[in-house]
Order: sequence, then structure tokens, then C-alpha cells
Amino acid sequence: MRLVLLLSAALLAQAAEIRIDRYQAVKMRDGVVLRADVYRPVAEGKYPSLVVRTPYGVQRDGIHENLVRFAKAGYAVVAQDVRGRYESGGEWDPFRNEAKDGYDTIEWTAKQPWSNGRVGTQGGSYLGHVQWAALTQQPPHLVAAFPAVASTNIYANWLTHGGAFRLSFNYGWGVVRMPNRIMLPQFWHTGPAAAEELRYEKILRHLPLGTGDQESAHYAVKHYRDWLAHESYDVYWKAISDEERFDKAQVPVHTHGGWFDIFLAGTINGFVGARTKGGPEARRHSRMVIGPWGHGPSRKFGQLDFGPEADRKLYDYEMRFFDEYVKGEDRGLARALPVEIFYMGANKWKSHEAWPVPGAVATQFYLNAGGKLSREKREGTTTYTYDPQDPVPTTGGNNCCGTPTVAGPVDQAPLDARKDIVRFVGEPLAAPLAIAGPVKMMLHASTDGADTDWMVKLIDVYPDGKAYPMAEGMLRARFRNGLDKPARLVPNQVYEFTVDMVGTAVVFQPGHRIRVDVTSSNFPQFDRNLNTGEPLATAGTPRVARQTIHHSAAKASHIVLPVVALP
Repeated sequence: MRLVLLLSAALLAQAAEIRIDRYQAVKMRDGVVLRADVYRPVAEGKYPSLVVRTPYGVQRDGIHENLVRFAKAGYAVVAQDVRGRYESGGEWDPFRNEAKDGYDTIEWTAKQPWSNGRVGTQGGSYLGHVQWAALTQQPPHLVAAFPAVASTNIYANWLTHGGAFRLSFNYGWGVVRMPNRIMLPQFWHTGPAAAEELRYEKILRHLPLGTGDQESAHYAVKHYRDWLAHESYDVYWKAISDEERFDKAQVPVHTHGGWFDIFLAGTINGFVGARTKGGPEARRHSRMVIGPWGHGPSRKFGQLDFGPEADRKLYDYEMRFFDEYVKGEDRGLARALPVEIFYMGANKWKSHEAWPVPGAVATQFYLNAGGKLSREKREGTTTYTYDPQDPVPTTGGNNCCGTPTVAGPVDQAPLDARKDIVRFVGEPLAAPLAIAGPVKMMLHASTDGADTDWMVKLIDVYPDGKAYPMAEGMLRARFRNGLDKPARLVPNQVYEFTVDMVGTAVVFQPGHRIRVDVTSSNFPQFDRNLNTGEPLATAGTPRVARQTIHHSAAKASHIVLPVVALP
């Protein structure tokens, strides 16, 4: 009883340090009223301010504790339900209203009697996306932004990768959880696990994709159908792409992400965009941290333990950044190197002055007939058959958020017996080899259909045979000329395909082998390419494809790895 009383007293004392004003009305320029909770110190005064905008409910577990911590540290925090969600008015249409609404909310915050007019933004995932959307509108009172694990191009590094539709994530998030004002439970987590996974698998196999929403939501989900209708990077997507407006970034931006996060490309592109295209403050003070994580920091991810140093606390990075650029305190960031990355394999952090890592040497490793990976070119071809009715199951990699498969570095042994994956393996390393930076595959290949997919994994093979993916990339072949330039293939014509594998930082240890796996599916992380070139929403009849990878001197398929000095 005494312990309970002590705990209660401590909680009351903590609560007495701050005040929370619930359901504050924030009027947008079009008259729609959004609702926000305001957390601030109990003492009256003008405080540096933070804006947090969320579609998930401002009073949910997790976010509340963070807002209390910021308020206790001397910030006034505006936590707002975005348009059409929970307590806020208007219609929910993901991504489409966040730029203007974010601008209006930042400027409303700066004018409140408890704000000193200096405003920062905070949050991750969708809460990071809304920051990018607002900051490129240049609200006058915004002084810093911290978009963690966030996309910077909803089409290119959220809805798709290389033009291939991220089916399990888009469907689970866009159709199951987020079609209405209040977030629905994820149905595959509500009953017996085995039965729910079977149901989920069945629904994701539904063809055509354009009517799949009827299977779970039981009605047409407008935004989901809009996504499918705009299957290339057209004006619909360019209108909300932050990457089209990086030159408008005028404040320090801190990106934060994981090597296995679904939005890794957004973390990297945002930092590079702010540092190379933004205004003076963005170029001088933007920062990036990437750990061996998924959609947030941890010590272990997938099937690997990266050691105690891996689990850096996001809040600590946020507080130091906000103290320096919102409060105006000297926390040493202006003198610190702007890039901090974790080298897997060595399990070490290292800071750099830029990304790509200065001094990295782009090194070609060639795919050779017979499943060999080496620095030398050799003649030959490798063929395999891809059947959309029997796709390669998702096994680890950059996945996220409620999907029914484990993400991250997962041993690829369950896929060993499959004949539709071609594997190219190097010799055991005699010395450690470090890479850090962008990774890409230059694939010379042909198919006998009008379209197909190329899925590539960079794998660290341990001496005991366990094989963990360190980077991955996907390209829908019709987008070989650009995401806004779809074009069907000429059957059996050889093309050079560039597969963007985003980036990584790994030290391959002595005795380990580097492996590259090439296939044409990764389901249900990505939708199945039916090999017909028909529209994404309406294609319904799959065909088997015969795939050929070329290894000749003139058409030398190879992966490009950024080799660096050991950390």
C-alpha cells in the first residue's frame, strides 16, 4: 500500500509540472476546424513550441508520454489530429491536405500567447511526412523539423519501390486500418494467428487489385482506388512530392531512420535534398542518423542482435536538436559531423561529413554463369522461370507495420529450395570488406513477356551458412526509363535495368561471403507482376515468364558496392 501511495504521489507531482488544454480549435484557411491538445509548462509564459500532427489519435498510448516529456523540458506542444481523423473536421484523404494544414497549424501555434514564436515539428512515419509537406511551404515561424522514418515522395518511396506496388503495407494501412475517421483494428491480428494469416494471404491474392478493398472494407475505398489508378509518377503524385520542392526547405532538418525501414529512401533523400538543394540554414545544419533498425530504434531486429550500442534513443536526438535550433541553446550540433551511421557486421557507429560517404569507391562485382560473383567478367547466361501463381514469399527485408512477415535481416534458408531465385556467391573473404553508401544493380536481362519485375537482394553469408539480407531493391521493368515514363517491353529483347537498392553500411567479415539473389517476386511485400503489362488496377490473368540474365563482356550484369575504409 505504501508503494502504491508513493507512486501515486510521484505521478501527481509529475502532472503538476505541466498543463494540458484539450480539444483546442485550430481553424484552417478553408474554414475547416482541426482539434489539438496543447501540452505546456504550468507556469504562464512564452515557450518555444513544437507541432505534432497525427492521423492515429493524439491521446493514444506512446504519444502522450512523449508530449509530457517535451512539456516538462520547457516546450509548448501542439498535438493535432489531422484533417478528417478523430476529433478534427473535414474529409480524410491521405497526404492531400497536409501541406496547407501543416502551414496553418504552425502559424496558429506561433501566434498563441504561450508561444515565443519559434516553432519546430516532431514525429515519425506519417507524422514525419506531414512535416516535409509543411516545411516546403515555408511557414515563416518554422525554425526546425525532425521527420523520423518518413517518406519524401509518396509514390516513389511509400506506395512503390521502383514502380512495384507495396501491396501488404499499402493494403494493410490504406484499406484495413485507415479508410475511416477512426483507425480500425488490423483484422489479421484479432483472431487465431494461423487462421488470420490465411485470410490475409487469401485477400492479398485477390485479382484484380482494383476490387480487393471489397474483401475487407466491404466497400470501395476511394483513396486506395486512386492510388491504383495513378500507377506511374504522374501529376497526381508530383503535386504532393516533397522531392519536387527540396529547394523550398529553409530550416535545419534532422532525418532519422533504419537500414531495414520501409522508408529508408526517404530518410536518405530528405537529408541529401536539404543539404544540396535547400536554403542556407538547411544546407548548413541538416543532419541524418541511420541505425540497424526497422521502423524505429532497437538493439535487435529481424534475427540479429547488433549489440547494446545499437539502441540509441530517438528522444535524445530530438531533444538535443530542438534545444539547439528551437530553444537556441548551444548543444554542439553546429560543430558536429552531420551524418551518423551504424556499420553492421562491425556493430559500430561512425560519423561522416556527407552522404554518399566521402572517399567511397564504386566497385563492380559481376554476376557470372554458374552462380559465381567476382570482380571479373565471364561469358554466359542464366535463366529461370517466374510463375505469378507461385511467387517467392517475403522473407525479411525492408518491410513494416503490421504485415504478416518478419522484416529485417532474416535467414534466407526457407527459400533455398526455390528454383525461381538465382544466386551469385563470392568466395570467402580473406580480409574484412566495408561498404557504406548507395547500392545499385546494373542488370542486363530479357523476358518473354510485355513486363516483369526484378527483385535483388545483397546478402551477407556467414560461415555457418546463414544468409542475411543487408539491402534490397525492386524494379518494375516497364519503369526502366523512369517512374514517370512507363513503357512495355519488347519480348526477348535485352535491356539494361538499373535496380536501386537504396543503401547500407556493412562490414563483411573474414570467412563471410557476399551473395546477390535475383528473382522476380517478393510477395506479399510487393504485388505480383502478372507479366502482361496490363493496368495495375484491372490486370487479372497471370502468365508464366521465362527470364534470362546476361553475363557477356558487352552485357555484364553487376552490382555496384561503395567500398570504404574500415570504421
